[in-house]
Amino acid sequence: MLKSHVRFYSATGKRLVLVADDEPVNRELLTYILQGDFDLLTASNGREVLQLVREHAERLSLVLLDLMMPELDGFRVLESMGAEGLLPRLPVIVITSEKAAEVRSLRLGASDFITKPFELPEVILARVQRTIELSEDRDILQGTERDSLTGLFNKEFFYRYAAQYDRVHDGKAMDAYVLDINHFHLVNEINGKAYGDLVLRRIAEQLRRVVAETGCMAARREGDRFMVYAPHGCLDGETLLAGVMQQLDDINSARIRIRMGIYPEADRSVSVEERFDRAKAASDSLRDNYTRFISIYDRSAYEQQMFAEQLIDEMDTALLHRQFEVWFQPKYDIRGESPRLTSAEALVRWRHPERGMISPGRFIPLFEKNGLIQKLDHYVWREAAAHCARWKAAYGVDIPVSVNVSRIDIFDPDLVPKLLKIVSDAGLTTDDLLLEITESAYAEDSGQIIQAVAALRERGFRIEMDDFGSGYSSLNMLAELPLDILKLDMRFVRALEKDGSGKALRMLELMTDIARFLQVPVIAEGVETKDQLDIMKRLGVDTVQGYYFSKPLPAEEFETLLSS
Repeated sequence: MLKSHVRFYSATGKRLVLVADDEPVNRELLTYILQGDFDLLTASNGREVLQLVREHAERLSLVLLDLMMPELDGFRVLESMGAEGLLPRLPVIVITSEKAAEVRSLRLGASDFITKPFELPEVILARVQRTIELSEDRDILQGTERDSLTGLFNKEFFYRYAAQYDRVHDGKAMDAYVLDINHFHLVNEINGKAYGDLVLRRIAEQLRRVVAETGCMAARREGDRFMVYAPHGCLDGETLLAGVMQQLDDINSARIRIRMGIYPEADRSVSVEERFDRAKAASDSLRDNYTRFISIYDRSAYEQQMFAEQLIDEMDTALLHRQFEVWFQPKYDIRGESPRLTSAEALVRWRHPERGMISPGRFIPLFEKNGLIQKLDHYVWREAAAHCARWKAAYGVDIPVSVNVSRIDIFDPDLVPKLLKIVSDAGLTTDDLLLEITESAYAEDSGQIIQAVAALRERGFRIEMDDFGSGYSSLNMLAELPLDILKLDMRFVRALEKDGSGKALRMLELMTDIARFLQVPVIAEGVETKDQLDIMKRLGVDTVQGYYFSKPLPAEEFETLLSS
């Protein structure tokens, strides 16, 4: 008996078999042998065979095909079935008395042979049963290894076959390609899932054509992502992408854009999956680029991306184990005869147990981009408040500390109560914690920022506009901004030394004039030389910070500075 887990196409629960032989005696004999186990169709010539196969293609389980038939012989029937794509699913057992015909039949796609004169009935029945069983098992396997929508390999089998190819072709250089549809979720939402599925099938159709022409492998990785594995130099990326886009020409009303990442001569020392991860990283680098469509994997860029992912993964652990350290850069009031330490800016450093000190330029932009900066901000606020309270208790001095308030913090409806609780828990007042908000944050959503800042000022907090002059503010917006201090962008201070035309100096003069008009004090950061300090004094700047007085200091060293 055949296995019970496979489908039955016949209403009687029997599989359908086509017996094709021009000799009535042979048809009757085969019918007698098979009729107890199968439903049968019969044909006496090649044209009739093709007609019945086409008509019953979805129900047929096997064809018994005589090679010597009128109108179309068995060879031409096999050729036609192969050209129409019928042979991969429908097995054919050839009936022949000529031994020499077996090789040609196999090459045309036949599965097995029954020789004339016929063998014992039990042998014929067993051959038919076994051939159908093997074919159906193969269909089941293909159902698990193939993506149901596109017919391409799924990623698990694709990786397995690619690794097998590597073993057989040891030392052969291979290229990994990844194709992505840009913003495919929007294509589905706007045009419907049926349209999205049609796009995926069209892309797969082109990739199958490329596979047939070149012998490479293709898969649908997931969603809208496809993979191609090809011998190095076998494919040209631009030609491959152009072929895929051409396949979409008549349905591309949604203006679909496909980006491609290529990892040429992929490193055999890493897994197949990692090779395609690298090609994907190259593709992802084009996500918001509308002028380039193909990107070649760059090892340094990939390593930076992996490093960024590791930092994101390790952030919570770093917070838990207090790997983040809050440092302080002193601010000096320069309006009198002698500079006087009056406040400090809190800056964060990451002392990693394995990587050592990680520059804030590496992790702060990363955390700002993905929203993790809010966790870090809250940590810094608490640490800065605790240090400020300790200095007040130990030395009896009030040294307000400026802390950064990120754009994502501004949209937190509980921002005011959170800050008030931190101040209260440390035994401080709102005068002890200065809040820095960048000029660019004001410009991004001025209405929300102004509302949030107004609420903070009502509760007693003082607001510093950081990086003032970086080019975002309009004069109209400046008139509406609730703020207490302007902090000049350090790039203007640094530009003084290279400024032969005097433009940087005139810009600084303009910004200090604006501050005086708004009746707010001015802080200049990045002051590193005596000449820069003298210019700041001449311009009427109130407070400066920078390496001329002190670099950022760990909390212990800043405390030593206070005590002295």
